[in-house]
Amino acid sequence: MTTATVSPNTVSPNNTVPTNAAALLNDAAAIAGRPLSAVTGAEIQAPLIQGGHVRYANLDYGASAPALSVVSAYLNEILPFYASVHRGAGYASQISTSVYENARDIVRDFVGGRPDDSVIFTRNTTDSLNLLAGCLPATDGRPKGDVLYLDIEHHANLLPWQGVPHRSVVASDTISGTIEVLRAELEQGNVSLLAVTGASNVTGEILPIRALAALAHEYGARIVVDAAQLAPHRRINITADDVDYLAFSGHKLYAPFGSGVLVGRADWLDAGTPHLAGGGAVREAKLDGVSWATGPARHEGGSPNVLGAATLARATQVIASLDQDRWHAHEAAIRSFLVDGLGKIDGVTVHQIFSDTDADTGTIGVVNFSVAGYDAGLVAAYLSAEHGVGLRDGRFCAHPLLKRLGLPSGSLRASFGVGSRLEDCLLYTSDAADDLLCVDLGGRRI
Repeated sequence: MTTATVSPNTVSPNNTVPTNAAALLNDAAAIAGRPLSAVTGAEIQAPLIQGGHVRYANLDYGASAPALSVVSAYLNEILPFYASVHRGAGYASQISTSVYENARDIVRDFVGGRPDDSVIFTRNTTDSLNLLAGCLPATDGRPKGDVLYLDIEHHANLLPWQGVPHRSVVASDTISGTIEVLRAELEQGNVSLLAVTGASNVTGEILPIRALAALAHEYGARIVVDAAQLAPHRRINITADDVDYLAFSGHKLYAPFGSGVLVGRADWLDAGTPHLAGGGAVREAKLDGVSWATGPARHEGGSPNVLGAATLARATQVIASLDQDRWHAHEAAIRSFLVDGLGKIDGVTVHQIFSDTDADTGTIGVVNFSVAGYDAGLVAAYLSAEHGVGLRDGRFCAHPLLKRLGLPSGSLRASFGVGSRLEDCLLYTSDAADDLLCVDLGGRRI
């Protein structure tokens, strides 16, 4: 693997591993041997097909991460006060309203938002990006410019733009080359928005969002970052990176209840068609017309997901409080052992998009691989039934990317986070030729 030609330190210091984290990797076993933060369900026992139970080894954080124990405790603390928000003078309503509105400020701080940025709570990242797609500047009902997106995107950052003028761009096989491909497309003009992922949900590779934001702005476009995978693994500062819009989900950030958020510049959002027409989104409603609210209320019609917003905000506080050096060393140690172990197994290929991704600083806790001669679904089912290991198989809501990688029927993805420990994620080989995979320090194997 080659060293990235686009230095992460020149792209965004908030999205990279601190330099002294490398020293911590010398104590990898101690760092990665225990969770950084306690999560619910860490000790659940998974039944095995041959009988008995083992501790469930969760390698599927990238789909939905387990709730942080602190978040679970916070939920129990505020649940007795759950009531309607914005609409009641009663004590419980006042408490719920305060919790809900304070959550906006907490989330804004978490992503380094600007003071006047809107923070709109949604159902998930998909919902957030669909909301933004409905707010693109328009003349006579037609968006003023095209939306650019890459062929490596999750469907959440691909399908919403297909209903508006758009251009899909084939990424280069290098990060630096992809920047130049996007530059060439932007030079053609008439682009209003560049939509990019912060980190691939398929391979875990990080894109240089600061460089991409500067590129978009150079040609008069704005940028939106799908941070569903990036936010649980890296510090983000949209002010420092000059990112216009950011979307992410609670369920990938250790918070339950199906919450999401869109943070960004208010002008487009205040002028856009309300995402949900209904109560709370209006200043005045008449039988034959309406005056819509501005601010987040414009797009949050109906009773909001108060507990989802509250737990999302609490999760961001926990993540923000982590020691950054130890956080990244923990993740890098697990990933290194995992990739090294897979590399020793005949027939196993670890997949990545870009040849210039730096293995130490340019990836999050996601590893994508395939096993020659084995269907991905069969391997995943076997690991679950025989060994209590949970990982993801399939096409990961990124069909164009899987086709590009030569994996049209899918692959396997192991993903981990702050609740992971080495015994969940260490894959290694034995001397026996029929041992395909060995998972955890206890020797569970195919």
